Amino acid sequence: MKLVVGLGNPGSKYAQTRHNVGWLVVDEVARRAGAPWLKDREAEVCEVRLGAAPGEKVLLIKPQTFMNASGRAVAPPFSFYKLEPGALLTVQDDLDSPFGLLKLRLGGRHGGQNGVRDIIRLLGTEAFARLKIGISRPPAGRDPADWVLSKWRPEEAATLAELVRLGADAVEVWAARGLAEAQGAFNGTDLRPSPPVAAPATVQTEETPRPAEPVKGVP
Repeated sequence: MKLVVGLGNPGSKYAQTRHNVGWLVVDEVARRAGAPWLKDREAEVCEVRLGAAPGEKVLLIKPQTFMNASGRAVAPPFSFYKLEPGALLTVQDDLDSPFGLLKLRLGGRHGGQNGVRDIIRLLGTEAFARLKIGISRPPAGRDPADWVLSKWRPEEAATLAELVRLGADAVEVWAARGLAEAQGAFNGTDLRPSPPVAAPATVQTEETPRPAEPVKGVP
């Protein structure tokens, strides 16, 4: 058994906010598996099998506790199934990565992500995997707390859809074949548009004919 926790906030108010990108990814995993979400204490849960038949049993979790108390939804199943930290993956937004980047890592501090902070606090360990999806830092002068709860812009929709698709792929590879293989396959993901290439400057040479100077007095 493995656990995949999509971090986010419950309620339609937060459904399409940057902070809920983890929910979008686990929703996509569940959709592909054709498995329903069920209410269980302080979470919605969905049991799927990922990988070649019979597949790895995976419990998808969407905490219903609000972000800052995410650990309350994760600790009970983690304890019930007597799991090791390596069997847990969080799917989360990442302020410190530009929008369009996706990466997996093992352990480390919470980096200001309050859902991860609470999971670490209640599990007593940092040694679990994280799938981090970049949402970028806010524009100058905008409060980060307001930024993470802001809605995606229409022009971000195509990149977001691709990030969610690749995020679901990464969850499936992690569950079936492990973190190292998932990192090798997805840590190079960068969907940021390439910067425009500047046109080369025109260099005047002896071989380049100069335009004729107008003759004074001739229209």
